[in-house]
Amino acid sequence: MKFVTAPGAEGAPTHDRLRGAPLGRGAVPAADLWHRDEIPYYGLDIETDTTVNGLDPTQAEIVAIALTMPYSSDGDVVLTGPEDQMLRDLDQLLQELPAGVLVTWNGAAFDLPFLAERARRAGVPLHLRLAQDPSIDDARRPSRDGRSAYRASWGAHRHLDGYRLYRADVGRTLGLPCGLKPMAKLVGLEPVEVDREQIHQLSAQDLHEYVASDARLARELVVRRLPAAARFADPFVPEDQYRSPS
Repeated sequence: MKFVTAPGAEGAPTHDRLRGAPLGRGAVPAADLWHRDEIPYYGLDIETDTTVNGLDPTQAEIVAIALTMPYSSDGDVVLTGPEDQMLRDLDQLLQELPAGVLVTWNGAAFDLPFLAERARRAGVPLHLRLAQDPSIDDARRPSRDGRSAYRASWGAHRHLDGYRLYRADVGRTLGLPCGLKPMAKLVGLEPVEVDREQIHQLSAQDLHEYVASDARLARELVVRRLPAAARFADPFVPEDQYRSPS
């Protein structure tokens, strides 16, 4: 497992610095002003093993997970190492963080059901709840496992899929596919780009920078659309509606 400290931190891992400490120390980016005294938004992204079919959770393991904190001064958490330990650490971290909104990019169809399936196979219990919702399927970009997309919540956190937010207006109006990197470039952000088919060839540092970049971009693109974007957050998934992606 690898915890990445924030720039300018005093050497303590981000995970430890967050315990018992309020979020929002130091300079607050302009995009964060809306929720500074409201609800925190976290960015989440995963990378999978591309030595096999990295889109298939029955074949590929998760090789890195990034969680972006609500303020730049709090940095990012990047988890690497044994998959089962990454899953446990992610779930524990999300349980310890203040309740907020977990932002992904196409996470309804890929990241979250992938995490759920890998956790099921590893025997790792998660506080992640998924509920199939065919109404959010997209024929132009179907679920990567061939199944429906999901509404989701993770413990006390609601989920917001930034891809579906942008698809609903920007994609529909401009006819754009709304991929993460094109949307980021469209608004002047600079994504870290690599060959998506060769994730297994990346150095540890390059992998860290790539997965953290995607988590930051997803969160930033959503936060820039607040407060209107908040209506795209999934409702909490009740226990009686929970469905495993398997």
